[in-house]
Amino acid sequence: MSGKKHGFSNRDAKELAAAFRASLPVMMGYGVLGFSFGLLAVSQGLAWYWPVLMSLLIYAGALQFLAIGMLQAKAGMIDLFVAAIFVNIRQAFYGLSLLTRFKKSGRAKPYLIFALTDETYALMTSVRPDPRLNRRRYDLYLALLDQSYWVAGTAGGALFGSLVSFDTRGIDFALTALFVVLAMEQYRSRKRRAPFLIGAGASLAAMALVSADRMLIGAIVLALLGMGLFAKRIESE
Repeated sequence: MSGKKHGFSNRDAKELAAAFRASLPVMMGYGVLGFSFGLLAVSQGLAWYWPVLMSLLIYAGALQFLAIGMLQAKAGMIDLFVAAIFVNIRQAFYGLSLLTRFKKSGRAKPYLIFALTDETYALMTSVRPDPRLNRRRYDLYLALLDQSYWVAGTAGGALFGSLVSFDTRGIDFALTALFVVLAMEQYRSRKRRAPFLIGAGASLAAMALVSADRMLIGAIVLALLGMGLFAKRIESE
């Protein structure tokens, strides 16, 4: 049987290898983060398989950490729904920049949209693979690899936490640390200061002007306004 339409071809192997190399920073980060999440979840009384299912079916790092606390506090479904909207709405904004790129993804498009995390987006927009590779397959493998790291880390942490008692205080900060590292990597690859200055300014303004529970959405809106106002200057850098 030919490997062109069925099975795993040499071309697929090249794109998988390229995606794996690009995803190494996320592998190291998600392995630790997923482990932390699994550990935190079972420490709050959940069976080991629940955090694994969450990482498979929800796959939203910050929201998953938040959901553990909300479930422990017996929050209602409406509260969880509102929290999910506010925590993940940022992806609706930056995901717009990939509409053209995902347009020809075929059957992979729904999964690429589902699996678009901050870190995967950072890799897709900052790492430039060999132009001879098929971008659709490269993107798919990149998204699959990133989620596999998260799920594997979660399973490891959940199983470890179900066997060993562990102090989990402060462990959820690991997600913020990874995001900072990837933001720095984007700056190093693009050498554009304006977007980062606008983002920092928008965050500070939101902290001063908006209540803490709405700070994230306020910062996103202000950052988008700033990017629009200074679009020409950003492009000229």
